[in-house]
Amino acid sequence: MSEDLVDDVDPETVEAVGEPTSAIATEPVEGTTEPIVVTVEERAHGWRVDHYLTRLYSNFSRVAFQRVIGEGLVSINGEKTKMSRRVYPGDTVQFQLPTAPDATLPAEDIPIDVLYEDDAIIVINKAAGMIVHPGKGNYRGTLAGALQFHFDKLSDVAGKLRAGIVHRLDRDTTGVLVVAKDNAVHGNLSSQFEARTVEKEYRAIAWGEISFDRDFIETHVRVSNRNRERMMVCQPGGNSRHSSTFYDVLERFHGFSFVRLCPQTGRTHQLRVHLHHLRHPIVADRLYEGHSNLKLSDLVENLPPEEEQIIIDRQALHALSLAFDHPVTGERMKFEAPLPEDFLRALAAVRQHRTKVPAKKK
Repeated sequence: MSEDLVDDVDPETVEAVGEPTSAIATEPVEGTTEPIVVTVEERAHGWRVDHYLTRLYSNFSRVAFQRVIGEGLVSINGEKTKMSRRVYPGDTVQFQLPTAPDATLPAEDIPIDVLYEDDAIIVINKAAGMIVHPGKGNYRGTLAGALQFHFDKLSDVAGKLRAGIVHRLDRDTTGVLVVAKDNAVHGNLSSQFEARTVEKEYRAIAWGEISFDRDFIETHVRVSNRNRERMMVCQPGGNSRHSSTFYDVLERFHGFSFVRLCPQTGRTHQLRVHLHHLRHPIVADRLYEGHSNLKLSDLVENLPPEEEQIIIDRQALHALSLAFDHPVTGERMKFEAPLPEDFLRALAAVRQHRTKVPAKKK
């Protein structure tokens, strides 16, 4: 395994995305004078309080929460706090929401592939190219906007910009994602993610021949200071967070590996950065591999120019299944999303043009 990379990073500029919201407020109402009380969860260790509140209620800006803090309407463990105060697991934060939200999310008539729905949850098969919730410069075409259009009832504990959103997948990652219809359900699901009792299984096509049939990757990760869009493996400490992934090589070819991935934690870009750390980045991962597609010429030597074609034009990563306890009945449920057409096409091309390679077992 390659050496850990170390890169200085300013924790104030880190935006911890991609994790479940597990601090649950009591029926938040925008502009209410009633205080909201939350208990800080593990994921928020060391965050500034203004950043923490913005993450809980993303339809309010950090500036809006800074105004509330400045007015003395935020306390931690019973004491009024400053904006620079950091929160830690177990802290009790009491606060009032700003008087008006910074933004609203328009409903958008975007098709959604629903795998399952009942009175508590919605399970979808997310398409490639769809952002889960609005972010900087991306307020339209999101899953959150599509959910607003298709469903009348969604949890709002994470704010209107993330109504129903319990966890997320990257824009170009396809597959299973669960949505909550009310705040109690949202809290239950978030707690399961936090306790790591949710079982997640992915499929990926990676560059190179991964040596071992199976292994457990355990590292710390944080945002790279060289490229703020990327995560990186680093030494423990500071703003880093522990991350772990089990992998199992299903098929190995000359120059490629078809891999089963089971993340044990839920860090931003975890699977992508872990495979990059092994020096076997996911095929067509623009951010970590440097190429935005896989072409036929990548598989076939001396391919005539007229036969060139793009096999897949997004990262070859798919969330195959998700298993959790139903938040109302307690029944263990597992949902699967079939491999999408572009992934199957890429896998078929690798199988056709590259010979299989035996494993070197650990």
